[in-house]
Amino acid sequence: MATDKTNAARLLDKAAVPYELISYEVDETDLSAVHVASQLNEPVERVFKTLVLKGDKTGHFVCIIPGAEELDLKKAAKISGNKNCEMLLMKDLLPVTGYIRGACSPIAMKKHFPTYIHDSCCNFDKIYVSAGKRGLQLYLTPQDLINEIKATVGYLVV
Repeated sequence: MATDKTNAARLLDKAAVPYELISYEVDETDLSAVHVASQLNEPVERVFKTLVLKGDKTGHFVCIIPGAEELDLKKAAKISGNKNCEMLLMKDLLPVTGYIRGACSPIAMKKHFPTYIHDSCCNFDKIYVSAGKRGLQLYLTPQDLINEIKATVGYLVV
C-alpha cells in the first residue's frame, strides 16, 4: 500500500515532530476507529478518532477521543466554552476541514480550530490519529500531538 505523505505528515515534518506513518487495509463499509484498531492489531483505546463540532458560542471546534468511546456533548460544550454543541453535519466536513469521513486528521485542517483531547491519551507513550487519508494513521506521542495542535486535555466521553 502506498504511503504518500499527507498534509498532516508534511506539517509534522516541517515542525520536526517525530512520527510514523502506518498504513492499514480500508473497509469502505466500516470506517470506524474500532475497525482501524483491529487492522493495526492495537488496543482500540490507543486509536483516537477526530470529531468536529459546532458550538452555539464559539463556532467550530475539534474533539479527539478514544476510538470505541462516545463523545459527551455536554462535556464537549462545557470545555469549549459553549452552552450547547452538535456534531458537524457530514456534508459540511470537507468544506470546513478539508477532510472526508474516515480520514479527518486533527492536524492540518483548512483552518486551526480549538481542539480538545481526551485525557486518556496520556496513558500511552504513543497514540494513533488519522493522517488525513483513509488507510493511513499517524503514530506519535500524545504530547507532540498536543503541542502541535495546541490542544487542551480534558475528560470528554460518556
